[in-house]
Amino acid sequence: MKVLKVDHIGIAVKNLDETLKFYTEALGLELHGTETVEEQKVKVAFLPVGDTEVELLESTSPEGPIARFIEKKGEGIQHIAFKVENIEEAIEHMKEKGFRMIDEKPRYGAGGAKIAFMHPKSSHGVLVELSERED
Repeated sequence: MKVLKVDHIGIAVKNLDETLKFYTEALGLELHGTETVEEQKVKVAFLPVGDTEVELLESTSPEGPIARFIEKKGEGIQHIAFKVENIEEAIEHMKEKGFRMIDEKPRYGAGGAKIAFMHPKSSHGVLVELSERED
């Protein structure tokens, strides 16, 4: 398995429009679009920083994973994503090393990525996403 870079940092927010004001007006980041991922019950805003991104995540449903995260922990960093060369190989590598995967097969993620999450209990309390996408 080869990790190429930190792909993005996912930040759970209650209100995407309000939060965007901070990132665009205070920090001067440029919004490169939004996308709703129905399967994950989330609306995502993309804010590139160098060769990585900040992804702001607003739940589209009270039962969605982002809504549950905010209910438990409040707004804040929800996950870190690492770009890998081959997502299927990366998943198998993690399983062979004894790490617990939430996703045993890749699924669709924002921005056209193929993604898989590791269980935070296997990664010292951090929700780690493996991501494969074309640049």
